[in-house]
Formats: sequence, C-alpha cells, structure tokens
Amino acid sequence: MTEFLDLEFQDSVRMPWNVLPGTKSDAANCVIPISAIYTPLKPLPSTSPLLPYSPLRCRNCRSVINPFAIVDFSSVNKIWICSFCLQRNYFPPHYQSILDQNLPGELYPQNTTIEYETTATNEKPQLGSSNVFLFVVDTCVIEEELGFLKSALLQVLGMVPENCLIGLITFGTYIQVHELGFAQIPKVHVFKGSKEVTKDQVLDQLGFFAKRPRPSTGVIAGVRDGLSQESIAKFLLPASDCEFVLNSILEELQKDPWPVPTDQRASRCTGTALSVAAHLLGICVPGSGARIMAFLGGPSTEGPGAIVSKILSEPMRSHKDLDKDSARHYHKAVKFYGELSKQLVHQGHVLDLFACALDQVGVAELKVAVEKTGGLLVLAESFGHSVFKESLRRVFQSGDHCLGLSSK
Repeated sequence: MTEFLDLEFQDSVRMPWNVLPGTKSDAANCVIPISAIYTPLKPLPSTSPLLPYSPLRCRNCRSVINPFAIVDFSSVNKIWICSFCLQRNYFPPHYQSILDQNLPGELYPQNTTIEYETTATNEKPQLGSSNVFLFVVDTCVIEEELGFLKSALLQVLGMVPENCLIGLITFGTYIQVHELGFAQIPKVHVFKGSKEVTKDQVLDQLGFFAKRPRPSTGVIAGVRDGLSQESIAKFLLPASDCEFVLNSILEELQKDPWPVPTDQRASRCTGTALSVAAHLLGICVPGSGARIMAFLGGPSTEGPGAIVSKILSEPMRSHKDLDKDSARHYHKAVKFYGELSKQLVHQGHVLDLFACALDQVGVAELKVAVEKTGGLLVLAESFGHSVFKESLRRVFQSGDHCLGLSSK
C-alpha cells in the first residue's frame, strides 16, 4: 500500500487497477471500470527532473514518449513504439546514441512524471508554450457596471505574467474580435450574433490565409498545420507587447450602441460569442493551456444558446419551470453548450464564467461547459462587488495562496 501512495504522490494519479487487462475477455470481466483520477494543480515533489529540450511525440496520436514505450535498440535506425496507439516511430538524429545503459531522462522507469524546458528564459514567449487568456466581455450592461468591469480588467492586466498570451472579444448584439497586433489603427472583426458561426467562417473572416494559400486537406490548427505565426499574433499577443493596446481599447470601450425598446431585453449573443472564442483558440493554439474568461452581465437572448426571448413579458425560467420541464429554451441551450464543452475538451481549453448581475444569466445552461472543462464559476451581484474583484485577482496572483492558473 505504501508503494501505491508513493506513486500517487509522485504522479498525482490514482487508478483503481495497477495492472491493465491483457485480453478482451479479461477486460470484459472487470467489474470496476478502468479509469484514472488526475490532479492537475497538485504540487509535484522538487525532485521531478527538468529536461532542457522539447518532448518527443508519436507521429500518429501525438502522445509523448514515456518509460512504458517499447524501444528497439537492435535496429539500424532505432525506433520506439507508442504505448497508446502502438505506432512505430523513428528516433531523431540526436537520439541515435542511446543504449540500454545510456537512456534519455524520459525513459527511466522512475521518471513517470517529468517537465520539459522548451524555451530559454531570454527568448520571447512562443505560441503554444505559454498560458493563454482570452477575455470575452459582455457590453450589454449599464454604464456603471461596464465601468466597474473595465476598472477590474485594467487592474489585473498589470498582474498578467509577461510570458502569457492575451486576446479580447467583446459582444452585445454583434461580436467584435479585436486585433491587438497593430496599435496605430485599431481593427475589429464583426460577426452577427443571431446565427451560429462555423470554424471555416472564422478562418475566412479573420484573414488567416490572406497572404498564403489555404491547405486543401487536413485539420487547420496552429502553426504546425498551416497557419503563419504572424496571422495568429494579430489576435493573441504576449502581455508585455499588447498591454498598451488593451488598455486603450478597454478605456474607450462603450456600452452596446444598439437601441433597446422599453418592452424588450437587450440583444445579448452569449452563445455565439463563446463559440467564436472557442473556434479562435482551436485555430490558433490547439492543445495549449488556454482559458476563455467570460464576463456576463445578463441572460443570453440572441442566437444559439439563448435562454429567454427578448420580450420582457416572457419571464425568466424558474426552478419550478426546470423541475416541471416547462422551460421553453432550456434543452436547446443545454444541447448547444454541451457541444461547446466537447469542442473545448477536445482542444484542451477551459471556460471560466464570471456572472455578475441581479438577474439570472443562464448558469444552469452554461454550467456543463464550465464543469467539463474544469473552469471557474463566480457569481456576484455586480462587477463592483468585492467577490468578483478578489476572485479575478486570485487567478493571476502568485504566492502561497494563489490558484496556480498563471505562470511567471
């Protein structure tokens, strides 16, 4: 038992079985399913090795080589077999000197958890090697609330580590994706909030292939799959490079300009805005440590994911309506956010929700995307409330009581 506890302490992983079944019949006879509980933010022991190079990945499933991989030293060109998909991979030239008695650090049996140092400290942060924070800001709020939100965001911008990438999307009746890579002339790409936006539409409208031909086949995701780093850097920039631009945009940010009749709610396209944010991260930084931080000040009333109509005479669904299954928009909205959560999980990204309003904002529908991605959910009455401001600061703070979500 002590051995199992030591392994759990070393790897932050707990599994119901210590030996995997070797045949289909053995697997079928297992009463307890094969699973794993992983603690991503658990502090690792200081003895964990740090390797000064990039990880070696399987060319089929992109898994990293590990002590459980099978290595064939007898072949002329040394190969290793992925422990997940059994794909045979050739070692790169700088691995050719390895032997049974001369193993790289990632193949030692005790090194089941290691860290890689992929960039030098004096280099600029590269896409995919840094944490990413994409702010999605609701502008369908009163001027006072928008002022509180802008003030809170401006304060935390100074706390964001320089090696983190930042992006900004604002939304109301329409969605605005802000370019941060050109400070002299601010540029905004606008999407209609009443219709669902696809990944191809985001690729075309944001001009990722304006200066180079678009690949005819394959999945377009990141620099490795056909995008230029310059096109990505228009929307996601290191905090040190875009702080001035972001400050300027936030200081000049105004309430959604579209008029709202007295008998209607504001046109708020929350679902479409989150979908555009997910597509943008999936295109630019797939598989990275990216977080969508959504700041909502009311219910979604426009486009996919709407939880109530714009007509004020239609009341918001209550707990009784949900219990009786009489909420008209509930199941459709849950299905939409469920699909969004699957997309975010596949991309390896997180949705954080800061819902600050006296009215409901649709947490019952949105929570599936927050829960499945391991995000944060903060509820407050106002963006000026101390609960919201302190919670937002804790995301970027460093120290003994930090959440460990950003890195210095």
